[in-house]
Amino acid sequence: MLEFMNKYSVFLVCFVLTASTLLVFWQARTFDFVDFDDNDYVYQNQHVSGGLTAQNIRWAFTSGHATNWHPVTWLSLMLDCHLLGLHPGRMHLVNVVLHLANTLLLFAVLRKMTGSLWPSAFVAAAFALHPMHVESVAWITERKDVLSTFFMLLTLAAYAGYVKRPSVFKYIASLILFALGLMAKPMLVTLPFVLLLLDYWPLNRFAALQPVTTAGGNSRKSAAVPDGRAIWYRILIEKIPFFALAAVSSAITFLVQRAGGAMMDVTVLPLQDRVANIFLSYSRYMGKLFWPEDLAALYPFDAARFSFWQIALCAMLVLVISVFVIRLGRTQKYLPVGWLWFVITLIPVIGLVQVGRQAFADRYTYIPYIGLFIMAAWGLPELYSKWPYRNATLGVTAALVLTALGLAAYRQTGYWKNSIILFSHAVEVTENNAIMYNYLGGNYDDLGRHEEAIKGYEQAIRINPKYAEPWHNLGVTYGKLGRCQESIEAYQMATRIDPNYGKSYNNLGVIYGQIGRHEEAIKSLIQAIKIKPDFLEAHNNLGNAYIVIGDYLDAIESFNQAIRVRPDCADAHYNLGNAYANLDRWQEAIEAYGQAIRLRPNYAEALNNLGNAYVQLGRWQEAAEACTQSIRIKPDFAEAHYNLGNAYANLGRWQEAIEAYGQAIRIRPDFAEAYNNLDFCLKAIEAHQ
Repeated sequence: MLEFMNKYSVFLVCFVLTASTLLVFWQARTFDFVDFDDNDYVYQNQHVSGGLTAQNIRWAFTSGHATNWHPVTWLSLMLDCHLLGLHPGRMHLVNVVLHLANTLLLFAVLRKMTGSLWPSAFVAAAFALHPMHVESVAWITERKDVLSTFFMLLTLAAYAGYVKRPSVFKYIASLILFALGLMAKPMLVTLPFVLLLLDYWPLNRFAALQPVTTAGGNSRKSAAVPDGRAIWYRILIEKIPFFALAAVSSAITFLVQRAGGAMMDVTVLPLQDRVANIFLSYSRYMGKLFWPEDLAALYPFDAARFSFWQIALCAMLVLVISVFVIRLGRTQKYLPVGWLWFVITLIPVIGLVQVGRQAFADRYTYIPYIGLFIMAAWGLPELYSKWPYRNATLGVTAALVLTALGLAAYRQTGYWKNSIILFSHAVEVTENNAIMYNYLGGNYDDLGRHEEAIKGYEQAIRINPKYAEPWHNLGVTYGKLGRCQESIEAYQMATRIDPNYGKSYNNLGVIYGQIGRHEEAIKSLIQAIKIKPDFLEAHNNLGNAYIVIGDYLDAIESFNQAIRVRPDCADAHYNLGNAYANLDRWQEAIEAYGQAIRLRPNYAEALNNLGNAYVQLGRWQEAAEACTQSIRIKPDFAEAHYNLGNAYANLGRWQEAIEAYGQAIRIRPDFAEAYNNLDFCLKAIEAHQ
């Protein structure tokens, strides 16, 4: 009967965990991508959006894109695109399913290790519903969080099985799962320390020769071993492969992030500010555990606002809690285990090695908060052990707390619906958030709301005048509005703040070209290429600038450089064809246009220019076919109708030529050449009559 009730309770817990998690996060199925790394990770990443191909899989394992090496995450996102298409709602639901799987796994692992049903259920529920975990679930880019945690929990399950009944298979399985987790997100490098904590409690592997009581209240006698030192040696030796994997992952991550420029230099962010932020961050994370209010996608790092007393109090809080839980650790083992779980798992992202511009982040608590949940789940029942109505009081309190967390998480999830809502909320609940104002401006610009975009950029600049990116973006928006001089000034300011801002030099070159300052355009584009030699867009723009001034040989070299950077760039091949055409090198032009069309079969402009090249070589039938195909793709393409008319005229198909010229004139009434050729065809028909 007891076993039946226990199974019924487990089923009930799993049902409630599943239902509550889906109630909070099911809304994500209607959410869009957000312009906050989702572009870099998914919808503007050709390798990911292209799905699972041999080339993309190779890229996943060899690329340090987005200043991270996490091939398993890339493969997961590719699989989404391969099976579900480039559909944000479906990708959000994959995150939700993984979060639900993590919730159920966490419950199962804790129950297996501790033998305690309701404390394990509370930890899993708090994990599922805490608003600080919303960012990891509702942000597609953070697939790496939910995926790495999935493999972490599978590692813990395999490890617990190994401890209970040791076997080589279970041990190797735990190592493989750990490696997969590291390849999803390297934040798992602290997992070997977590395994040591679990060895202390609830697995109780350090006990020897005396009866021990498990967390579930069952007594057992540990296996006889020579002495405590031998236990230590055995446990540490079996962790060596885990530490080796963590060391390799750490080294790869360090090299990739340093090469990608993600790490903040100490001259930009001094060491003393980083250390101060460590204590502040631990305190903030603890504060938001109990009061998860004013959560934002990014919290700006503002060292100017740090005060000595604030830092000292936060450091004292961390120290006092550490001493307190360690002193109680002999009898209440879950206290040091939970606390050290929280402290240790945060170390990779606590900011001593600063990556990014945030002071702290909600997503960083996805794994660490489990430790604090453990402290509460096992500590409160023991604290109120003599309370006459303990079970009822704790049950009602837990239900109220979890309901409040679920409601707050539901509201917080809604802020991830789209970029405008997300960034608007961030600037409302934080102060001096220049980064979020800049992102907000960018999204208004994408929506064509240029004046609102300008206000966003200007607000970012007011907060931080030395922030180059909003100056650059201001230049982009001014350019769209035709305010060329203001655009130039904005780009120039961006390059003064950051002399290595290649995108601003590239855009500056484009604007100079638009207003006829071609020499300045070429100088700016050359500078962009010096900063970033593989800058595809700059090579293309430089080639076009050379064409304008009649320097076709240098244009050809620039387009060939673009093709070397990216051989599958259809525009580079098309532009190369134009350069050859200007030199009357028609056969080479035909080859270049043909390659552009192979890469992009619906490239109407390339088909039209191919038709014109065939006309120049007297290959009239091929010219007619190319122009006809161009018109099918783009029916209002006056140039294609005109070139089709030329092909028909040379084939003696006068009536069809007249129709083609007539179409060109209807589309472009000022098309003088079409009028002239139309008149010629009419006279030719009269002569034949």
